[in-house]
Amino acid sequence: MLVDGEHLSIEDVVNVARYGEKVEIATEIREKIDKTRKAIEKILAEDKPIYGVNTGFGELANVKISNNKIKELQKNLIRSHACGVGEPLEEEIVRAMILLRLNSLAKGYSGVRYEVLDRLAEALNKKFYPFVPSQGSVGASGDLVQLAHVVLALIGEGEAIYNGKTLPAKEVLDKLEIEPLELEAKEGLALINGCQFMAAILCLALHDAYNLLKNAQIAGAMSFEALRGIDDAFKQEIAKARPYRGQMKASKNLWNLTRNSGISRKGKVQDAYSLRCMPQVLELFMNH
Repeated sequence: MLVDGEHLSIEDVVNVARYGEKVEIATEIREKIDKTRKAIEKILAEDKPIYGVNTGFGELANVKISNNKIKELQKNLIRSHACGVGEPLEEEIVRAMILLRLNSLAKGYSGVRYEVLDRLAEALNKKFYPFVPSQGSVGASGDLVQLAHVVLALIGEGEAIYNGKTLPAKEVLDKLEIEPLELEAKEGLALINGCQFMAAILCLALHDAYNLLKNAQIAGAMSFEALRGIDDAFKQEIAKARPYRGQMKASKNLWNLTRNSGISRKGKVQDAYSLRCMPQVLELFMNH
């Protein structure tokens, strides 16, 4: 699956997160990544203050950080925000988070080195599974806690899960032959300042909801056939009388599913609500 920052789909997220599809970074984004990185380095060379790059964070925004402390600043940012608690997130959620963060950085606006993207892709392809606690937040700036735990493991600190066991992250990196990520200026900030935890859960939940809805319609059609339902209720002429988008979709699907069934409806006058009102029951879900 090719990551270029522009074309990631929910299906892509599911395939990588759940089914281990390999990822590759599109070659055409390299130039843009390098260009924005050089812009960061130019500003640093001019000793201009950039929030979170060579300054403190929050109330410490006016505190200048010397160039020889910038790497330490980024590493300490990760350490300070990796403060989650509770059971670890499922592997598929963590993998989805890593992919979504990779996709965001691939847009080329974050000023990170290309090596950072490459390391995220390598972590996915070698199935590196950082231990990310399921609870914790530091406010409304994004999923800082969860992403910080991902990055903490990538730099060789914190923990990771390997063959069902929780181990020191550095040990797992060594087993998978992944070099710990060395953070340069801005990169810690760029890696955690996003909403990829909630986006990961939403992608997987939406995918499952669509599948559930599809199966609900198929199961409904099977019940309809078994109970010799009258298919007039699914005609588009009926659906158009109350033109709600969702129930029109459901009516069309149920109509198509019950074509040419060969089941006799002789002697039936009207079906129960549970059969003839299936499109209206499904309407709310079909709208989304």
